[in-house]
Amino acid sequence: MELNKIIEVTKGFLVEEFEVDEELILPDANLKETLDLDSLDYVDLVVVIEQNFGFKVQQEDFTDIHTFQDFYAYIEGKVGATAK
Repeated sequence: MELNKIIEVTKGFLVEEFEVDEELILPDANLKETLDLDSLDYVDLVVVIEQNFGFKVQQEDFTDIHTFQDFYAYIEGKVGATAK
């Protein structure tokens, strides 16, 4: 899956499921602060990622994800790994 498609799908479910203003979803914006995530929201986010992209998310995967760009790169790496 191409990065542009990943960004499109991701923005779609973030706006829909987490009611985030799409204008706030910028590559360098802080993911946790922008989405205002608590621990239950992380569970919801994991479920939505798994449903949309078809791979299992591990809790420790989020350790190095700080920005939306990190988030997109993480998904791109996982989707690419499952496609092989």
